[in-house]
Amino acid sequence: MAPHRIFSVSVAGVYPAYLAKAERKGRTKAEVDEIIRWLTGHSQASLDDHLAKGTNLQDFFAQAPALNPARLMITGTVCGVRVEEVEDPTMREIRYLDKLIDELAKGKPMEKILRR
Repeated sequence: MAPHRIFSVSVAGVYPAYLAKAERKGRTKAEVDEIIRWLTGHSQASLDDHLAKGTNLQDFFAQAPALNPARLMITGTVCGVRVEEVEDPTMREIRYLDKLIDELAKGKPMEKILRR
């Protein structure tokens, strides 16, 4: 999918895939939500609001209250692409989230996922 097309996908459109991936591996919705809140600075109420409104990914990240500076420590590959080398800022944020959900599904402890 071309980057400009993924930006128009709603957060609510990808959220069920994140949940399913995590839950298949015994992880929880609470952990998925915690990861999203950690990355973006959204509260649970604002995350729920964006999910309900169908906010697209570009706007979701653009409206993030406080992108976590520790997200810059996220490295590795998602779909064969090194996240730290993604040039488009919005696409990089999406890939950071994808990488964190991958780590959750692989059984990493939350302390490591959240770079504590």
